[in-house]
Amino acid sequence: MKKKAIIISLGILLLLAAILIPTLLISRPVVGKIAVIPLSGTITTAGASSFSGSTITPDLVSNYLAKAESDTAVKAIVFRIESPGGEIVPCQEILWEIERVKETKTIVVSMGGMAASGGYYISTKADKIVALPTTMTGSIGVISQVMNIEELLEKLGIQIETFKGGKYKDMYSGYREMTPEEEEIVQRMIDEYYESFVDVVAEGRGLSKEEVRNLATGQIYTGTEAKELGLVDELGDLNTAVDLAAGLAGIETAIVEYYQPPRLTLWSLLGLVGAIQARISGLSAQDMLLLEIISHNYPQPLFLYQS
Repeated sequence: MKKKAIIISLGILLLLAAILIPTLLISRPVVGKIAVIPLSGTITTAGASSFSGSTITPDLVSNYLAKAESDTAVKAIVFRIESPGGEIVPCQEILWEIERVKETKTIVVSMGGMAASGGYYISTKADKIVALPTTMTGSIGVISQVMNIEELLEKLGIQIETFKGGKYKDMYSGYREMTPEEEEIVQRMIDEYYESFVDVVAEGRGLSKEEVRNLATGQIYTGTEAKELGLVDELGDLNTAVDLAAGLAGIETAIVEYYQPPRLTLWSLLGLVGAIQARISGLSAQDMLLLEIISHNYPQPLFLYQS
């Protein structure tokens, strides 16, 4: 009887093993997080004007990415970009940050209604770019404008006395007309920044520089046109980008975490109140523009990747 009980017990154990072992050997689905990061507004430095509204800054992007990097469960990042572009330097800094994080995490860009010029620039090194058919993108080019308000100041009875060391120190002031020599200096800088934009697009999109130059006319393309031209990879919405990121990162079960924009601080609220007060005070658009111009004591050129 004892031997029979032992044999029955062994039989049961073998039966259980036959059932359980294959189950244990079946691989579990790969689970990972996808961080969705919203980038909305003009691309600029931290010292944005209170009139500029929503902005994208290198510090903002760095903070978002630091949060994603500190979470080991995050395997992919989807940037939701809504931007007409902006200043060249912060565009470059943001692109470098994205390139750095791309070494360890999958990066996908989801374009909203507009991701043009600088908004496209910061998208170029993503693993994949997804655009809506109606997205306005492209606008590959550079622009810099110096406003000459000399005649306006004369009409207002304002005379600017300039003291300088260095013949070109006041060339961007807008208080006088530029000389042909100064215009050539600015154009050389524009050409250099333009070629840098072409290089970034060519490298990021796997196109030749000649192909990019043919597209880099400053023209805005729809998402449909951009896909045909090789500037984006897929047409779709944010969900399309999330699914694509999951596939690229090898995630079978994705947990999507939507990062929220930073809350308004006391200082930003005070700046917003100041902007509202200025508008209520009866200042015309011309008055506010003039105030903005003359408030810069050391004017510098503003070069933009902006549509």
